[in-house]
Amino acid sequence: MKWRGRRGSSNIEDRRGGKRAAGGIGIGAIVLMIASVFFPQYVPLLQMVGVGGGGSSQSSYAPGTGVDDDHKKFLEVVLADTEEVWGEIFRQSGVRYQEPVLVIFSGRTTSPCGPASTGSGPFYCPADKKIYIDPGFYDVMDRKLGAPGDFAQAYVVAHEVAHHVQNLEGTIPKVDKYRRTASKQESNQATVRLELQADCYSGVWTNKIQQRKKVLEEGDLEEALNAAFQIGDDTLQGRNGGHINPASFTHGTSQQRVNWFFKGLKAGNINVCDTFTQAYNAL
Repeated sequence: MKWRGRRGSSNIEDRRGGKRAAGGIGIGAIVLMIASVFFPQYVPLLQMVGVGGGGSSQSSYAPGTGVDDDHKKFLEVVLADTEEVWGEIFRQSGVRYQEPVLVIFSGRTTSPCGPASTGSGPFYCPADKKIYIDPGFYDVMDRKLGAPGDFAQAYVVAHEVAHHVQNLEGTIPKVDKYRRTASKQESNQATVRLELQADCYSGVWTNKIQQRKKVLEEGDLEEALNAAFQIGDDTLQGRNGGHINPASFTHGTSQQRVNWFFKGLKAGNINVCDTFTQAYNAL
């Protein structure tokens, strides 16, 4: 991805810098417990990369002393690209786009939706309309999930920004309301549709930013499609020889995630991303 030397967003909150602190019990499980009580709409978003692991020590940093490095610059540029694309899409509908803030942290931090850690992965918190990312997670993507590459990383940002768009559109609140009275299986299916729409929106963003700035390099699309594939529910469940249980899926199969990203990429139009009335496994 051609990102160096391009404009970066100022909507970055850098919480890195300070002293290390030892990790404790599995932070992902704590996140889910707190979120399920106070912010139920947050739970499905946390599960993008399989929350629940992580008892090892992580770096914990005090806010306020950010590091001006490649990770930060890269995230600034990608976030700026999302602001440009979604700003224009919202303007075409006569609505002002409310830009989200992206929080960069190292090891762990706090949010209104609960604590966050490297192990919990990037997430969007509807309560404060912020995206939380530890750049160290990109090493996890590379070494553990088999999803290397800078555009795979950009896809992750685009996916979380897509959740912000869904929140502004009122989709997340509607899904949350539905899930409160739905059966477990119906709730999971609604969450799958929410996640697949975010994948489709990510594809639309990719189409738009490529048309505008020609940022894609050879292999970039393959990186994004591979990342979508590697975080499919069936692939995550089966990676370590686990039982694949479709009834428990909350994000969709690998093929569904790839299909919907490609659908948005091909059309470049959010109107094709209605996963709630379309068969969500279709191209």
